[in-house]
Amino acid sequence: MKDLRHIVPPRDATALIIVDIQERLFAAMEPERKEAVLANTRLLLQLAKAMGLPVLVTEQYPKGLGGTIPPVKDELPPGCEPIEKLIFSSWRADGLPERFRESGAGCAVVIGMESHVCVLGTVIDMLAEGIAVHVPRDAVISRTRENCDTGLALMERAGAFISSTETIIFQMLERAGTDEFKIMSKLLR
Repeated sequence: MKDLRHIVPPRDATALIIVDIQERLFAAMEPERKEAVLANTRLLLQLAKAMGLPVLVTEQYPKGLGGTIPPVKDELPPGCEPIEKLIFSSWRADGLPERFRESGAGCAVVIGMESHVCVLGTVIDMLAEGIAVHVPRDAVISRTRENCDTGLALMERAGAFISSTETIIFQMLERAGTDEFKIMSKLLR
């Protein structure tokens, strides 16, 4: 049975990890969903900004796959430099575990592409380290819906909490009337 202590990502101990939302990869993703995934990525970045959450970003072989797409890169917090990698799991990329631990986070919201490859590997490796992981199903994508669904099913079976962008946003906000709620509610209309 899952440990339910972290079913709500803790406000003071959660990092947003953005996996490989890169130019050439984005162009190849499932056409019907990629704009919605981009919009949800931007919402989660706004949540991170409003709440002061650490943000970590990876890029898989940027020489061949391009850098982080401008709509995401332009919203990264100051000083947030993508971590380049060749390994599929972002958790095994040089520097990511160290940056995560330095942030003080013990929980992660993991988003990006592809669900069944790099996102899956990242989530499994983080779960193996005892980190509570949340994956919003509407902020991960693969080239096909079947591969995305396969990745999500495997992550859930491994112990990740699978939900949605809005679920995570409202869980972390906890209440209406705060400055953070006002910022996010305008974006969610």
